[in-house]
Amino acid sequence: MTDEKSTPSRARRPRPIVAIDGPAGAGKSTVAREVAVALGYVLVDTGALYRAIALGAHLRKTPRDDRHAIESLAEELVASGALEMHARAGQTPTLVLDGVARTDELRTPDISQGASVVSRYPGVRAALLELQRSFGRQGGVVLEGRDIGTVVFPDAEVKFFLTATDERRAHRRHAELVERGTESRFEDVLREVRERDERDAARDIAPMRAAEDAVVLDSSERTIAEVVAVICDAARQCERGV
Repeated sequence: MTDEKSTPSRARRPRPIVAIDGPAGAGKSTVAREVAVALGYVLVDTGALYRAIALGAHLRKTPRDDRHAIESLAEELVASGALEMHARAGQTPTLVLDGVARTDELRTPDISQGASVVSRYPGVRAALLELQRSFGRQGGVVLEGRDIGTVVFPDAEVKFFLTATDERRAHRRHAELVERGTESRFEDVLREVRERDERDAARDIAPMRAAEDAVVLDSSERTIAEVVAVICDAARQCERGV
């Protein structure tokens, strides 16, 4: 669990931390990746870390609703170094679990739902918190998730909360699944999007919400390029001290 004493203090960094929060399907992953490439920053996919815990539970046949077992698993994976993220400036990070690159396995609907479940557990969030901070505290990074600007890096210099209507987000997610050859119905995807929104917003620990100093950006009628341009402009202004 996080408290005020454990949050990092704001310090002048040569390049800012860019925090992009928001609900599933708002385009955070794509936007964050393109922002990182445009700025030459390191991309940290924090959502992939929670997906990795869900995948680890699946591989070990650990029930997702067994909070204590999942929390112990998260602590074990982090402490043993079995959970790694390899990232370089301008490149998509690679998530390694148990010595195997698992990036593609993390994007299935089942693991996505599992990530929403395990992310509610305080022990899981505590286990991953310092790992996330270790990736980004020097700046020049783009992090996307649901609590980056509120919990992980409340001192981030550039904060955005990216959102869109639930129908638009479901259409994007459905198209992504179809492109990958995964069978899905739009109605099921829409239901899953709404269920995940409810879980993420209602959880006791680090609920999904926009930070008070975040810019709320609705991507419903904006292209990815337009959203990326807005965020990059804010980061460059920050670098210049504007």
